[in-house]
Amino acid sequence: MFIILKMGDTMQKCAEKYGNFEDWTLKSAGIDSKDVKIIDPRKEKLPDFENVQGIIITGSHDMVTDRFEWIEKSSEWLKTAAYNSVPIFGICFGHQLLAQTFDGVAANHPSGPEIGTVSIDLTDKAADDPLFKDLPQTFLAHATHTQSVIKLPENSVLLASNCYESCHAFRINKSVWGVQFHPEHDTQIIKEYIIGQAENINNISMVLRNVCETPYARKVLENFVNFCLADK
Repeated sequence: MFIILKMGDTMQKCAEKYGNFEDWTLKSAGIDSKDVKIIDPRKEKLPDFENVQGIIITGSHDMVTDRFEWIEKSSEWLKTAAYNSVPIFGICFGHQLLAQTFDGVAANHPSGPEIGTVSIDLTDKAADDPLFKDLPQTFLAHATHTQSVIKLPENSVLLASNCYESCHAFRINKSVWGVQFHPEHDTQIIKEYIIGQAENINNISMVLRNVCETPYARKVLENFVNFCLADK
């Protein structure tokens, strides 16, 4: 069984058209819905780890630095999951939460939000990483975030960055990953986010023109699922 931690909700109009965070994650990961439990830690008790093959943490419109009670409880739960060798994959907010959980630092990016389809550059360490080793050195991904990981946890491995973002992906030990980009977004979803944040974008028409499909970004999430299945 996989657990999707639903850490928030998308914009109402976007949800009406395309579904919510958990729907996009489930579809992009390629997991059968009968093999997934969706848990909203804002409202529900976090489960134990019996028969859990992997955990995927969604994005959120909240900030990890808010340190709400549900964020802190999720953090402690994720520590226990990692201690029990349960593979974990955090997306955007989830990426930042993992960094914060394991004594890294998340904060507002000094240059403001990163929004749109962006280039991701792999580091040399990605060459033997189970999720990134079969990807090209540079690939496209969708991004929409205000906060970033500004200090990696000790003993973590930097896997990806770009000219704006110093940490677009990292790994802790052998089975905990965070990605700042959104492998679960398709072109329609990212366009909704671009239009919804128009006040933060200098040239919105150019940003919209640059939107394109991002199959390699999605492949990272698929690779995580395959890693979990092979691990069992």
